[in-house]
Amino acid sequence: MEEIDTIVIGAGPAGMMAAGMAASRGKSVLIIEKNDRYGKKLSITGKGRCNVTNDCDVDTLIANTPVNGRFLYSAFNTFSSKNTMEFFNNLGVKTKTERGSRVFPESDKAQDIVTALTDFMKSKGAIGKRGEVKSVNFDGDKVSGVTLKNGEILKSENVIITTGGVSYPLTGSTGDGYKFALGAGHTIIPPKPSLVPLVCAEKWCGDMMGLSLKNVSISLFEGDKKIYTDFGEMLFTHYGVSGPIILSASSHMKQGKNNYKIVIDLKPALDEPTLDKRIVRDLEKFSKKDFCNSLSELLPQKMIDTIVMLSGIEPHKIVSEITKTERRNLLLLLKNLTVNIKDKRPISEAIITSGGVKTSEISPSTMESKLKQGLYFAGEVIDVNAYTGGFNLQIAFSTGFLAGCNV
Repeated sequence: MEEIDTIVIGAGPAGMMAAGMAASRGKSVLIIEKNDRYGKKLSITGKGRCNVTNDCDVDTLIANTPVNGRFLYSAFNTFSSKNTMEFFNNLGVKTKTERGSRVFPESDKAQDIVTALTDFMKSKGAIGKRGEVKSVNFDGDKVSGVTLKNGEILKSENVIITTGGVSYPLTGSTGDGYKFALGAGHTIIPPKPSLVPLVCAEKWCGDMMGLSLKNVSISLFEGDKKIYTDFGEMLFTHYGVSGPIILSASSHMKQGKNNYKIVIDLKPALDEPTLDKRIVRDLEKFSKKDFCNSLSELLPQKMIDTIVMLSGIEPHKIVSEITKTERRNLLLLLKNLTVNIKDKRPISEAIITSGGVKTSEISPSTMESKLKQGLYFAGEVIDVNAYTGGFNLQIAFSTGFLAGCNV
């Protein structure tokens, strides 16, 4: 193959954006993907719905990027969440904004986003190639191309690495970009799971496996210190807890520490006096029933046995015989359901990898390496990560846009 201007390694959201933008500037672009289809991880994001971005300003984007958010100031200002929505709308994918300013395609189909990006870069002239890169090659301090694992050498004066992290390895995120960056002399901040489900000590979490709770609030404690709060949706699993607010909480937990607990307020809209009145009303309504049969209007069915057990009230005690102290204990339980965190789930289950190419070695205004001319990075391979809510995909789009515009 004749020499080309730009090679992009990895056809995820950052890679396809970078390839399309470089090609739109008249560059000859080759995008190399080892999977049999583009956007494999992108197609399963948001439970297949794809939370494209978050409809907010740049300061909010940065505030929701706890790891090296300021590094993204230029990227977010150059290609903001508003730009992302306009970009996809112009490609024929209409978007909608839901709770928490989360933006989704109107169709609720992540594949529509993948297809739009694929068509965009191809329409601009980017050429796709299936293959696996063995190494990025250099001539002194300048990029000279790549070598594929089949031995083929491709020459190019620009290489954009958009290979993702090491989460969801079955989608192709196996850490290849870290190896390429190390070969160029870059520092890699050791990858660890971010936005990952949590393993709990309490066996009763598994008893409620599959139960999704909406409109609850959580507080994350490290020892006795509250370090994070959130409101929204969570899920009980066979090993512990998951769901959007749990994933965001996980990003505040340091690896190797095990003194964390999460306190769940099941009724955050009700203060204690109001909740007490509600409990009294329910208990009066079911006064002749057993306690275990009196909570159907207060709690999801799948949660009742657990709450009855944790309340310390005898399950078959007649409701009219419940004491004021027992009622108070029930109230406190509903406002402070506590799970102790044993561990995070493996990095392979993390939505996002924390760690990657050190940001101080990358130009924030171009995404070019400060060590090698013509080498660029975009997306999750860089040591930046954000909370759930569309922020991580916005990072991919913004950094991919910047790299594609500057090769």
